[in-house]
Amino acid sequence: MQAELRDVAAGLWLWRVVHPDWDPGVDWEPFVTSTCVESGGEVALLDPIAPPEDADEVWDRLDSRPPTLVVVLKPDHVRDVDLFARRYGARAFGPSLFWRDDVPDTDLEPIEPRSELPGGLVALYDGRGRNETPLWLPEQRAVVFADALTAPAGELRVWATPWHEERALPALRALLELPFEHVIVSHGEPVHDRAAYERALERPPWTG
Repeated sequence: MQAELRDVAAGLWLWRVVHPDWDPGVDWEPFVTSTCVESGGEVALLDPIAPPEDADEVWDRLDSRPPTLVVVLKPDHVRDVDLFARRYGARAFGPSLFWRDDVPDTDLEPIEPRSELPGGLVALYDGRGRNETPLWLPEQRAVVFADALTAPAGELRVWATPWHEERALPALRALLELPFEHVIVSHGEPVHDRAAYERALERPPWTG
């Protein structure tokens, strides 16, 4: 499978490809998710990885509705922000700090929790202390995560951190105040509903 394309809701779709740095020793599955959302007249790509050049179905859809924003949700998800920003002339957004061996060439406009991006997308606080900002998509009633949650073997779980009980869980429970219906994660099965999110908060965290 070169690229899997999946519609989630009106104006919200994703594609999945093998991460270029995946190897059998890592604690996540090879296929990872890139998300595209249309909101408030904008088209935003979230943590995108470029599909293969011959993945025509994905590229044709992107070219037909060119992205106007590219958003990096956490410092180690730089991925292909430069490629998409150049190809489409899109504005780029993301964290203020990056790992020194993985810094984008594109100047990213900084976002932090409570930042509102063009199109009405809102950055959230996940309590995990790693500069990740999940995004609330109000038009689609969806939340998109980078690595706060994962779904190995299809089961949604909170990814473990040393501050799981005191920081992560309170922050993630606070997100239940949002009227979301869809949850999208980067690793594992990408799409989940609100009930799966609630169950994930009661399960032991995922440690790989």
